[in-house]
Amino acid sequence: MVWLANVFAKYPEMAVYLAIGIGYVIGRVKFRGVGLGVVTGSLLGGILIGNYFHVLVSDQAKAMLFLLFLFGIGYSVGPGFFGNLKGEGWRWAVLGVLVPAIGLLTTYGVARYLKLDPGYSAGLLSGSLTESPAIGTAIEAIRDLPVADELKQQWIGHVAVADAICYIFGTLGVILVCSSIGPKLLRIDVGAESRGVEQKLGIKRTKLGVSSAWQPISYRAYTIRPNGRVVGKTIAEVEKAVPATRLFVERIRRSGEIFWALPTTVLEAEDTVAVLGRTAALVNLSSSSIEASDPELLEIPMASYGLYVTSPKVAGRTLQDIVEDIDEARGVLLRSITRSGQSIPIGPGTIVEKGDTLQVTGSEAAVVRFAPLVGRLINPTDESDFVVLGIAVFLGVLFGATLIIPVGHLRIALGTSVGTLLAGVLVGWLRSVKPWFGRMPDAAISFMKSIGLAAFVAMVGLKAGPIFVNAVKEFGYVLFLGGIVVTLVPLLVGLFVGRYLLRLNPVLLLGGLAGAQTMIAGVAAVQEKSESPVAMLGYSYTVAFGHILLTTWGTVIVALMT
Repeated sequence: MVWLANVFAKYPEMAVYLAIGIGYVIGRVKFRGVGLGVVTGSLLGGILIGNYFHVLVSDQAKAMLFLLFLFGIGYSVGPGFFGNLKGEGWRWAVLGVLVPAIGLLTTYGVARYLKLDPGYSAGLLSGSLTESPAIGTAIEAIRDLPVADELKQQWIGHVAVADAICYIFGTLGVILVCSSIGPKLLRIDVGAESRGVEQKLGIKRTKLGVSSAWQPISYRAYTIRPNGRVVGKTIAEVEKAVPATRLFVERIRRSGEIFWALPTTVLEAEDTVAVLGRTAALVNLSSSSIEASDPELLEIPMASYGLYVTSPKVAGRTLQDIVEDIDEARGVLLRSITRSGQSIPIGPGTIVEKGDTLQVTGSEAAVVRFAPLVGRLINPTDESDFVVLGIAVFLGVLFGATLIIPVGHLRIALGTSVGTLLAGVLVGWLRSVKPWFGRMPDAAISFMKSIGLAAFVAMVGLKAGPIFVNAVKEFGYVLFLGGIVVTLVPLLVGLFVGRYLLRLNPVLLLGGLAGAQTMIAGVAAVQEKSESPVAMLGYSYTVAFGHILLTTWGTVIVALMT
């Protein structure tokens, strides 16, 4: 033990990684599908190590990891946050704001009644409402308080203690309300309701790992019959011969040689041609040809890219006009059009607008040739735009550090954490509007969120370890009971307001409640009980509001309780 204490004193990063490892072991342990999760597990892992060893933790390292996490959260929820404010989305926006707001008011009332200090109050909020990022915003707010450093460290330790105690029922409470209590109070059969939603939305159930064999666009090889209708015709004539569809002859095998087709190339009997088109049209080519197996001929680099519309040559024109007037559109087929984050119906008369994203498929050469006439080519990438990341976090920290919000007699600093979160939201939204801006792969964002928060709470736990046992003895059962109230009240208020005032679909509402408290296990429980994925739609409508508001409440509750 002495040797290990000396090692941790010299290399404190070892203790942090050990706490994360222990946390992931704890987080993966589940009883009947319910577990603490890796974040609370990492917190407990840090507390366990900190209870036996004195580990020096760098505040700068904690801050860097937490800001990285917050930017990742903001980036991922940004498109949904603004998108759900449009049209009928206001109902979900009301629910997404109502539940966190009731959670804050309930936390404040319970904390006042129990006479908790700011640290315990913040942990009560973060644990009961299952939003661990509120730990970070609360700690930042405590550090800015005009009190003695010793008291600050004590309150910071109390945040971790209360969060660990309250998170247990915080998780269980959301699962119970969403999967059992809520359906009984609303008197619904979640299975039947889910099937009704599926039918209305045209959703077809699929098993994990199973996908449709249907491919709407593909390349196929055909050998032309001696008496085929296309013998003696040029490629340009053949491609125009099939009405109301677009087929393209890309390559030809003739007498064993393979070459690229030109519009003036004349087809001969026994030619084998590689044709690109929609599958529904390709299956009708058997009358003048025989489908062939020719891997070498079909070895064509096929690209599926997004094209961001900026060019006046395309913007404001119908798809039919674009196909007929722009020669470079040959060999390119349209899969979908996205406008303001929403997929729109497509047909010959669909007008392309500036700012649309066209998802196209064709040979790589054809797509790259067509792209400059449309606007900007959006290449798939596995690289992160660190220029945008660095500047956005810098501006977010600057904004949060300088903005003071007056609330009655209080003056609440927005805080660098909340500023970074909002910067992430803004970048994420801009990314949805301009897909070429600030691109970061999903894997990179997932890593930011996972390691950022896990390492941060592990370091919080290392500092809280020495006071954990005494704090639990003093306030453990009181915090646990208070946490039950804070968890249940906003869920039940949201349940009845969402159903009877906002008139939301009951199954989607249950998912929305889980989203408003950012608890994915809650919506998973609804999906398991209903044997349907539709509850995730409600979760997606509200989770952005939950993440942003509940994280911000860490700052607010400290200000209210000081």
